Formats: sequence, structure tokens, C-alpha cells
Amino acid sequence: MKNQELLQRSLKAVWHPCTQMKAHETLPLVPIARGEGVWLYDFEGHRFLDAISSWWVNLFGHANPRINAALRDQLERLEHVMLAGFTHEPVVELSEKLSALTDKGKSRLGHCFYASDGASATEIALKMSQHYWRNCGSPAKNRYVSLAGSYHGETVGALAVTDVALFRDAYAPLLRPGITVPSPDWRLAAPGESPAAYATRCAKALEETLAPQHAEIAALIVEPLVQCAAGMAMHDPEYLRQARTLCDRYQVHLIADEIAVGCGRTGSFFACQQADILPDFLCLSKGISGGYLPLSVVMTTDEVYQAFYADEVTRAFLHSHSYTGNPLACRAALATLAIFEEDDVLAANRRRAAFLNQRAVVLATHSCVRNFRNQGMIWAFDVDSDDPLLPRRAFAAALERGLLLRPIGNTVYFMPPYVIGEEDMDFLVGQTLAVLEEVLAV
Repeated sequence: MKNQELLQRSLKAVWHPCTQMKAHETLPLVPIARGEGVWLYDFEGHRFLDAISSWWVNLFGHANPRINAALRDQLERLEHVMLAGFTHEPVVELSEKLSALTDKGKSRLGHCFYASDGASATEIALKMSQHYWRNCGSPAKNRYVSLAGSYHGETVGALAVTDVALFRDAYAPLLRPGITVPSPDWRLAAPGESPAAYATRCAKALEETLAPQHAEIAALIVEPLVQCAAGMAMHDPEYLRQARTLCDRYQVHLIADEIAVGCGRTGSFFACQQADILPDFLCLSKGISGGYLPLSVVMTTDEVYQAFYADEVTRAFLHSHSYTGNPLACRAALATLAIFEEDDVLAANRRRAAFLNQRAVVLATHSCVRNFRNQGMIWAFDVDSDDPLLPRRAFAAALERGLLLRPIGNTVYFMPPYVIGEEDMDFLVGQTLAVLEEVLAV
């Protein structure tokens, strides 16, 4: 009865995120006792394949031995010290390694600023961009451009550049409205129009915004290649190439929100690499610590850094979090980067993706499936259904089959850990097909 006991205690004491708590009167919480690899286990021995990497964070499986070992070692050395006025080896080494990954010869993102979550990284990038322009004598450049359907977090600044009404509208009085431009989501292309051609059309719309308003625009913020909360909306890298050119032309910063799509999720370590561009700011979180500990990073250029480097305190970037650059979180991130290098993860993921795509033909060709798509280790398809309860019903039906799915509206997606094996992928596809047949039968 440990499952039921913990469930009742949680309902009495815990306010769960992104949840209408009353829904748990009919949709019970799932108590989790432990994790191993791609599987989560409750207290009664039932297991669930974590097909969404526990909200897109877990890269190398639950209770990964190598990350565990790194954290045990770090616990014996230093658990935390404030990063204002102090430094430590894990944060220095992590910053050096991340910067090296952005090296494009004469340019790189050479400076890392740390926080604890993705929304905080967004806040930092937005504030840093606006403050840069202020320090450079252009204080009027303080507005932001984002894509239709964008999601960048749920703190006040991040919500101002988020175009998901469910999250934004309740807090609209707190927000300073941004500027929204068309999304290059290839599902919106005209019949016969290629994803690259549609991306070009959307880039023209971006220029129509930047050209007359650039004097008041600090930055464009983009989720490169995949807008995850918009239903895994995918776009051609051509949009990023043209956006980089336009931002240079109109003196607007480009912020790459790689919180969900970085760390190998789209097939390259950074999604921006597939467009061969370097943004002015790059935000990482979620997978950077392997899904172990809260950590986020904003990487930026020497040019931006130098704009704050002065004798006057007011020119400094006066933003802080108590756990900025936490040594344990940084050590988990270093262990994560070591796994990428030692296991040639990106190449292995290409093989995994090819196998899953082959097995998933049965889903892609289903009569009620639209727009089956894949980008790296992200898969998604849209279900042709008018049932507003489809996400909840699919979630519940999947749990009954030992599968953790969390549809976004009518979009079902997979973002599994990078350690998923062929047998597990067969299970994932087979049980998803069964879920689909069940929820569409009503």
C-alpha cells in the first residue's frame, strides 16, 4: 500500500507544477520509488518507460553509474560555495569545455553565466541583451521579438516572450508585451512549399518587423529547429541562417534558447550547429546536468562581456542566484559531457534514430496520424481527433501499458533518454500504437 499512502500524503502537502490539482480526483498521481536506465518504478514493482526523459531532462538514464560516481566524489570535496567573489574547479572546467564546443575559429561563446533553471537562463539573456545596449549608448533598444507559438519559461520576463496563451494570459497584467513574428513551423507551409522555402518566407516577415523597428529592438529569441511546447513544431535550419544575417544587418542580438533542444537532442550538440551559425547568447538547461540537478547556463561573446567590464558598478551585470554555478550541478554536467565524448553519443543516437524511424512506420502510416516528424532524438505526430480530453486519456492509457507519455494537445511525442535500446524502442512503438487505438475508439 506504499503507493496509495505516498499519493495521499502528496495530495495533502504538495502543490504540483503545471497541474489543475482538482484533476487528481480522477487521475491519480504516480508515486515513483526509483529509476534505472529508461525505466521508472513505483513502490509495488510496476515500471514505466520514460519516453519523455522526465520533462526532457534525462539524457543517459536514471541512476547512471558514471554520473553517480562523479557526484559521490564531489560530495566529499565541496557541496557549494557562492560564486560571487569565489570560484571552484568544476565551474571553471565546465565553462572552458562548453566554450570550446562553440569554437568557430575566430569566434566563440567564451563566457558562461550560471543559474538553476531554464526560465532563469531566459531572464538572464534578456536582461543581458538590454543592459548591453544601455551600456553601449542605445537604451531605447529594449524590446524583444519571438516566434508565434514560442515558449521560453514561466517567470515574468520569459513569459513576455512566450506565445502560449495557457501560460501567459493569466499573468498578462504583469508582462510587457513583446513582438511576435510568424513561426517557420513547416506544418504551416503552403501545399507544395518546401520547409526551406517556407523558412525563407518567414525570414522575410522577420525582416519586415526588424527593418522599421530595429532601433527599439534588443534581441530576437528563437528555439532553434524545434519549438517544443508548440507541439514539437520543427523548422528548416535555413531560418536560423537568415535570422543570423538579419540580426547582424539590423544590429539586433540573436538569443538561441537551446534549453530543451541543446545537448545533442536535435542530432548535433547545439542545434545552431546545423545552421552553422553562432548566436550572441545561447541558453542551456535540462539535459546539461544529465537530468540530475538544477543547472542552467547562458553563454555569450567576448564583445558582450566587454560591454560590462568597467570601473562603474552600474555597468556590471548585477544578477545573482544563491546557487549560481553550484559545484555538484557543475560536476554532474562535466560527467555528462564526458559521456558524450567517451561514448560517441551523437553517432550512436543516429543509429538509434534510424532504428526507431524504421519501427515507427506503423505509426507514421496510421490513418489518424498527421505530420509524423523526427529531428535527432525527438519524434512527434499529430492525432486527427476532436476530443479535448485526448491528452489526459492518452496519458492514462499509456500508464496502464507501462509507458510515460505526455501529449501536448493533439501532438504525441517521444524524447527518450539516449540509452534506450532496441527492445525498449519496440515496446515504445507497440504500446503507443495500442494507446492510439484505444483513445480513438471512444
